[in-house]
Amino acid sequence: MFMGEYHHTIDEKGRIVIPTKFREQLKDQFIIAKGIENCLYVYAKVDWQHLVESLNTLPFTKKDARTFIRSFFSGATECEFDRQGRTCITSPLIIHAGLKKDCVIIGANDRIEIWDKEAWENFLQDNESKLSDIAENLFGGIS
Repeated sequence: MFMGEYHHTIDEKGRIVIPTKFREQLKDQFIIAKGIENCLYVYAKVDWQHLVESLNTLPFTKKDARTFIRSFFSGATECEFDRQGRTCITSPLIIHAGLKKDCVIIGANDRIEIWDKEAWENFLQDNESKLSDIAENLFGGIS
């Protein structure tokens, strides 16, 4: 499980340091893909394979399924770390997530998310007051 919040910078070559704790879980190779809320998703290969298996159950005859799969897989790329624990993010992925210099890397259970710092702060601000309602809607009376 990935959890926690870390602040790092992305350099002019698109390289970013992934926290050691996360690198240990990702192993040598991993996948970076477009996230849904203008962030990036980072998956260990085993978790990526589980996601692919789920997506393979979507009916290719449905336009929404084809559109989602095209968008999601076209931006995905296999990555690895350099000796400094950095990985290089492709230009299309940087543009998708609006990454500038300051970034936030968060653990989100089965994946890591990479956010532009300002976008992350806006996301938190926009959703902070809604968290109790969201929890109620998702979990109801479960305690």
